Amino acid sequence: MRVVFFGTPAFAVPSLEALLEAGESVALVVTRPDRPVGRHAAPVPSPVAASADSRGLRIARPDRLRKNTELLDEIARIAPDVGVVVAYGRLLPPELLDIPRYGFVNVHASLLPRWRGASPVSAALLAGDLETGVVTMRVEPELDSGPLYLERRAVIAPGEDAVSLSQRLAVEGASLLTETLQGLHRGTLHTRPQAGEVTFCRPLEREDGEADWSVPAKALERRLRAYTPWPGLFTFSGDGRVKILAGRVGPPFAAQPGEVRIEAGQALVAAGA
Repeated sequence: MRVVFFGTPAFAVPSLEALLEAGESVALVVTRPDRPVGRHAAPVPSPVAASADSRGLRIARPDRLRKNTELLDEIARIAPDVGVVVAYGRLLPPELLDIPRYGFVNVHASLLPRWRGASPVSAALLAGDLETGVVTMRVEPELDSGPLYLERRAVIAPGEDAVSLSQRLAVEGASLLTETLQGLHRGTLHTRPQAGEVTFCRPLEREDGEADWSVPAKALERRLRAYTPWPGLFTFSGDGRVKILAGRVGPPFAAQPGEVRIEAGQALVAAGA
């Protein structure tokens, strides 16, 4: 099928690669604009842009989607059979959703309707969920509200962080995506409505990573795993910021939250009850 692909971060790259390996015709890749990075603010392409460029695919990096008649006209000329969106980073406008023959298929890293929104992997870890997964769904204008095509469940391993969980779900999602497109092409795939309690997760912000020592140690350990690699977990000592790279819940000791002790070469920080 002729495909237009919307995606930006590393999570979306396996899906793009899976489409190509399955023989789908990716006519256009739409990704977020290059971001300035480093002291000299050199523009760096998104992981999806880098992957698409290495494969000689046509790339668009629009600043906006709404009222972008140039992009809409280009996609209309392509006349795609289906659109695919994987962690693009912006809602797709209704006028775009109507262009592909089969609409847009989204790969989302949670078992919807739990954790609709921009940070489902981190949200599952923060909540202490024992299980999560990945789904494909038909995109509708309201955020992550569309009916589901397929889902695949995944147990969250003890101590697993957002990096390893995202990588696992990205691979599973890519496999699910190709299976979904095959079903659409054959006419054998049908949707089902989302069922259950709806929960939402917001985009992560840098300030989320500041450690709040008044909360229980178990909650801090979850934050450490959920915020890896960004924004990370950090605290302040004097005028400096200290990034916490690893940690675990230890035996309790009598101290005020945030108090630091050094025992047997290890730093122990008291947390809340």
